[in-house]
Amino acid sequence: MLFDFERDFAGSLRCIPMIARQKLDIVGIKLSLRQWSRFTREERGQLAEQPCETVAEQAAYRERVSHLIATRSDEPLRPLAVRGLEDWREEGRMPEAVRIQAQADGIAPPTAQQWASLLPLQRFALVKLARSKHENENFVPAMREFGLLQQHAGVLHDAGAHARLPT
Repeated sequence: MLFDFERDFAGSLRCIPMIARQKLDIVGIKLSLRQWSRFTREERGQLAEQPCETVAEQAAYRERVSHLIATRSDEPLRPLAVRGLEDWREEGRMPEAVRIQAQADGIAPPTAQQWASLLPLQRFALVKLARSKHENENFVPAMREFGLLQQHAGVLHDAGAHARLPT
């Protein structure tokens, strides 16, 4: 599954799509873009599609990524330096980073009801985009894609707030 906001840069699988990033985070592996690019197109597609929900699936996913890194890359496997970024799993509590990014972009953050209604991958994407140092330009497009705001005649409409789009 690819989101519309990532099709330009992840559609070819040259970049790591959110679905694969989520799985990598779940199994605690930090994968560099360089390592990702060493995998074949087919292997990258498999990593995007391979299930990673149960404990057994997570173990198999971790083993698959570990094997690919060992055979295709000259870099070692690196565990995620920062754990605890799994607050996307909590549908009852939106992370502060999402609120802060929404405010920085001049839009209202998702309401508690909106946050709870998002799919886990959508919540993951918003958290990841809010915390990213180089990709938060996709935060507003993701919010729009997830139905959290709409664009009409150059004006963003969200939960009661209005902000002009940059021209």
